Amino acid sequence: MSNTVYVALSKQAGLSKELNSVANNIANASTAGYRREGMLFSEYVRALGPEDRSLSQANVGGHYFDATQGAVTKTGGSFDVAIDGEGYFLVETPFGERLTRQGSFMLNAEGQLVTSAGHAVLGDGGSPIAIPPEATSITIAQDGSIAADGAPVGKLGLVTADPTALSREGANLLRAEEYEQMESPKLRQGFIEESNVNAVLEISRLIEVQRAYEMGQQLMKDEDERISKTVDAMRRR
Repeated sequence: MSNTVYVALSKQAGLSKELNSVANNIANASTAGYRREGMLFSEYVRALGPEDRSLSQANVGGHYFDATQGAVTKTGGSFDVAIDGEGYFLVETPFGERLTRQGSFMLNAEGQLVTSAGHAVLGDGGSPIAIPPEATSITIAQDGSIAADGAPVGKLGLVTADPTALSREGANLLRAEEYEQMESPKLRQGFIEESNVNAVLEISRLIEVQRAYEMGQQLMKDEDERISKTVDAMRRR
């Protein structure tokens, strides 16, 4: 295989991953709390030998999540909470603790605060938050403190994490190896944060990536034809 094909293949592999990332962003443009994902590209230089030149290839060095604040929509729901600024809610899943920006909560049969997927929302002490069944008024303060009919029942645990060290699980769950408790969170009760995906920009990027991928495919096809013609010409001699 020629060096041209190796370089083109490295580019195609990276574009394929970015194509999947952009398509996923577009699919979740209306998913509350969704964080846009982007790819990080770098140059990979490989030595071919002591007498040969090096070969430069494209490399997907990782990914990141856009920390831009999504639009905040008023719902008036007692258990709807939007994070103003940085931070993530901490929830308990069957696979361990995960992070999320989606603050559309509800109560399960046990009276615990859970996400729409049924994951328990954790308090600042790492335990689920229980709401008294007889409570008629629920207030959530800016710092995450929860009161039922004026009596404190818990406090939402918000954390921060490096956006380049997160990995996605589903549409709204993020896994982080390390995270820290937030000192001064800012929450808004009765609001939901929408996806931070700009659908128009993502569709434009999708078209751009598709065209680049098609150009790479054509380059590989032309290179294959060139090699085939060269081999055929050498056989006729």
